[in-house]
Amino acid sequence: MADIRFDGKVAIVTGAGGGLGRQHALELARRGAKVVVNDLGGSMDGSGAHSEASLKVVEEIRAAGGEAMANGSSVTDDAGVAKMIQDTMDQWGRIDILIANAGILRDKSFAKMDFGDFQIVVDVHLFGTVKPAKAVWDIMRAQNYGRIVVTTSSSGLYGNFGQSNYGAAKLGLIGFMNTLKLEGQKNNVHVNAIAPVAATRMTENLGMPAEVLAQLKPEYVTPGVVFLCSEDAPTGAILTAGAGAFALSRIVETEGVYLGDKATVEAVRDNWARITDEAGQKAYFNGGEQTGKFFRKLQGG
Repeated sequence: MADIRFDGKVAIVTGAGGGLGRQHALELARRGAKVVVNDLGGSMDGSGAHSEASLKVVEEIRAAGGEAMANGSSVTDDAGVAKMIQDTMDQWGRIDILIANAGILRDKSFAKMDFGDFQIVVDVHLFGTVKPAKAVWDIMRAQNYGRIVVTTSSSGLYGNFGQSNYGAAKLGLIGFMNTLKLEGQKNNVHVNAIAPVAATRMTENLGMPAEVLAQLKPEYVTPGVVFLCSEDAPTGAILTAGAGAFALSRIVETEGVYLGDKATVEAVRDNWARITDEAGQKAYFNGGEQTGKFFRKLQGG
């Protein structure tokens, strides 16, 4: 089969000044895409800002013969996002790909966390994805082509101590994706999620041995992300990736039981083993499919 190429395509990668975002931007450019390298340039807690990081990545792309432009807008700033989109359209006239990768950390146990630490993490991860996605949505629909990749996390999918803010934002992105995948279908706009495991600034304080970190390079995640940007991409997938391994995460629901007019608190307790029986469990593509199951059970009951 032919190599996946992005000639003529325009991509925006947020948080692309280093780590995962940088690798995504470099690989897209290597495969022919014109790339907007967005990075506020702040510290991992979101403080400070400078554009040096994004400029360096642009230099790397141009030195390799690619096309790129730097952007230092905050993904939480409405005016900054609008300018990023307008500058991209003025330069290249289209936007085909958005990789929403920008993020910060404010890790603390929930008991010790200030509300401000919760709010800013949700703002950057959730609204910092929603705002660029909203800004490119009508452009992609008008083109009848678009690929959006949101960045989720195992902390959102499964939980992680000290990351209630981060986990809430990251799982919120799955709910966001699950609706956009439906609304984008008729215009060939596919929306997927990546849940990466990689050694970046956001993981450098975990104390992992150097030999482990060497196996968790960001470039081992990027192939999955770039596939999700391609014409062959699925829609509504949660791709997990790390150390060169790839898997699909799904939200599944058991078949459950029908209790009807015998549904009491005690009946739920007494049927818990049947309610939670994994045999026949299913991943639904939309909420209507789940509702259909309950109507089926009602009719069968």
